[in-house]
Amino acid sequence: MAVGSIKIEEGNAFPAKMTVQVALCSLIAAVGGLMFGYDIGISGGVTSMDTFLLDFFPHVYAKKHRVHENNYCKFDDQILQLFTSSLYLAGIFASFVASYFSRAYGRKPTIIFASVFFLLGAILNLSAQDLGMLIGGRIFLGCGIGFGNQTIPLFISEIAPAKYRGGLSLLFQFLITIGILAASFVNYLTSTMKNGWRYSLGGAAVPALILLIGSFFIHETPASLIERGKDEKGKQVLRKIRGVEDIELEFSEIKHITEISTKVKSPFKELFTKRENRPPLICGTLLQFFQQFTGINVVMFYAPVLFQTMGSGNNASLISTVVTNGVNAAATVFAILAVDMFGRKSFLMEGALQMTVTQMTIGGLLLAHLKLVGPISGHAVPLIVLILICVYVSGFAWSWGPLGWLVPSEIYPLEVRNAGYFCAVAMNMICTFVIGQFFLSALCRFRSGLFFFFGTMNIIMGLFVLVFLPETRGIPIDEMAERRWKTHPRWKKYFKD
Repeated sequence: MAVGSIKIEEGNAFPAKMTVQVALCSLIAAVGGLMFGYDIGISGGVTSMDTFLLDFFPHVYAKKHRVHENNYCKFDDQILQLFTSSLYLAGIFASFVASYFSRAYGRKPTIIFASVFFLLGAILNLSAQDLGMLIGGRIFLGCGIGFGNQTIPLFISEIAPAKYRGGLSLLFQFLITIGILAASFVNYLTSTMKNGWRYSLGGAAVPALILLIGSFFIHETPASLIERGKDEKGKQVLRKIRGVEDIELEFSEIKHITEISTKVKSPFKELFTKRENRPPLICGTLLQFFQQFTGINVVMFYAPVLFQTMGSGNNASLISTVVTNGVNAAATVFAILAVDMFGRKSFLMEGALQMTVTQMTIGGLLLAHLKLVGPISGHAVPLIVLILICVYVSGFAWSWGPLGWLVPSEIYPLEVRNAGYFCAVAMNMICTFVIGQFFLSALCRFRSGLFFFFGTMNIIMGLFVLVFLPETRGIPIDEMAERRWKTHPRWKKYFKD
């Protein structure tokens, strides 16, 4: 591919070392994943706490403790589910604003705003006196997640050398799993305290403060600096984060792409009307859709509720959640180490198969052993289900969890990168809202059949990856169109010669 008078040899990446600056910037930015994960993990445990239900949802508390209440319907309440899902409605709006803000002012200020919103939300939840304050805090948290999820994966992808981009980008997902694990520990410790739910929700301030302080020490990305006309500063940062003097080739490539980018006055119009942008738009958006319909947030949001539905006591259900989330974090470490060796597609297809088998098996066990009323039959069944959920979670954690964020951050051209990634994040938020808002109601009505539904979705998404997704491992993100989309048998017709 020619860039001015410079020729980039096919198959070669730009000169770069793995520098301390890149590692530290990636780690600090990825703390946004810690914020996101903590909030995912904390809500399910809090909604299962009797003290929380007595303060805000006394009718759900009464229903939970009725002896003859339908096992599948103990927590079926739209307002209770709104506590979990309201965050994602706010996240959709916030990620849209962040897509413009990030392009106009840079990735770094957007990350700072994310931490401030999240900190305000944690303070509101900690001090909540009524349902309005509680939901208001969730909306601020949603704004923080919208700004963070829109910007942080792009930030890491833009500063990382192509050779190490996969592993560094997965730090975001790894810290999501650490946040979920930390939340399950906190819920276990606070579940027996008076007003323990306040400490659980207020704990979200810790990762927010870490990100707020750390974000003042990260570098702005060279692509963002050059896009905003700060060429010399962009060169300076590029030289520092690459650890080599020979950065002219990469600088020229970024400069060439940004000259095209700055001519695009309406990136969303460009994204939706230009044929060449349809392949990454379809793949990036559908990956996020499928990621949520793996059924993972059923486990992440409602694991304590799910284990209580199967007859476990409150403490036993929280311990089971800690075990599950520990597996989640460990499997993500494996993904970080291996994704740049084996590629994206193989992990995605294997994960889809693993999740299909486990969810179908869980559905069969619940169908056979969990009746509408009374405890689950068979003392070993809850343990078997816990093991199956751990196997399921590991399959998600080394495939669709991290790669659902990584691949969309790699595939868009710079001129529509913020707009395209917004579509991916918005799809994530919409699907997360739908599942968060309606899962407990769907569990009440469809019972074990819900697991067969998610198992079927995993089959569909595995086939989608096999047929439509190009392999992105090791390709500089600004060359993805030349070296992947234009040569893909399903997508090359969208590009002119």
